[in-house]
Amino acid sequence: MKTVIVTDSTAYLPLHKMEELNVKMIPLTVILDGESYDEEVDISSPDFYDRVRGDGPLPKTSQPPIGRFVSLFESLKEEYDAIISIHLSSGISGTYAGAVQAGEMVDGVDVYAFDSELSCYLQGFYVLRAAEMAQTGATPEAILAELNEMKKTMRAYFMVDDLAHLQRGGRLSGAQAFIGSLLQVKPILHFDEKVIVPYEKIRTRKKAMKRIAEMLAEDAEKMPLEAAIIHANCPEDAEKWLAELSAELPNVDFTISHFGPVIGTHLGEGSMGLGWVKKGN
Repeated sequence: MKTVIVTDSTAYLPLHKMEELNVKMIPLTVILDGESYDEEVDISSPDFYDRVRGDGPLPKTSQPPIGRFVSLFESLKEEYDAIISIHLSSGISGTYAGAVQAGEMVDGVDVYAFDSELSCYLQGFYVLRAAEMAQTGATPEAILAELNEMKKTMRAYFMVDDLAHLQRGGRLSGAQAFIGSLLQVKPILHFDEKVIVPYEKIRTRKKAMKRIAEMLAEDAEKMPLEAAIIHANCPEDAEKWLAELSAELPNVDFTISHFGPVIGTHLGEGSMGLGWVKKGN
């Protein structure tokens, strides 16, 4: 069977990697000043952050229309027997549900939708592993089994400078955001049961980063890992953290990625994340 991998733009994978591994991408949309932009296509992350800086209205985000999924799947069935469509957490977006519905509407190809239960480059880890397996001729069942195995060791933590973005966007409860702002804490956030919740309350950004690094080091003692540092328009901070972590954990394979416009709308500029998963065989 010939299998192709589809993902959405919130994996924020480099274009050259997607081309090399034949990954197809469907974009989510960010709406700025009444204009819609497909992220990673019509607007870059630096441009987005430049435009939203200040006290203006919060941008809006939108999942891909089902018709866009249907069109893509219809075009792929000419060449492929199966499609594995990997998307950001169903707890924060309807994108995964859209892929499921579109798959039911398209005949002549087997569509398997996969809920990453998180987002950004951690979602990308699933996509890259799946695409590598697809290129070697692995069956859809074997690929999905590997993705479900990856979930057991996938970890993702992040912190934001201002909880108001998450609260205004409906991704964090008002009470949680209010308490965090009141106490001036920088909570470490993570995905639990597909939604964003506080993991630990920490007073400063520096201490939060140190705590996340400690959790990475604990897992690195148990298994070989690949990890991603993810930043919201603060590449210098990401590079500095990479240098520190690489020196402490030379056995971990690191990459740097970013929070693009859609996820950046909900986290805000200056946010930072770190996630990891056990390396493939």
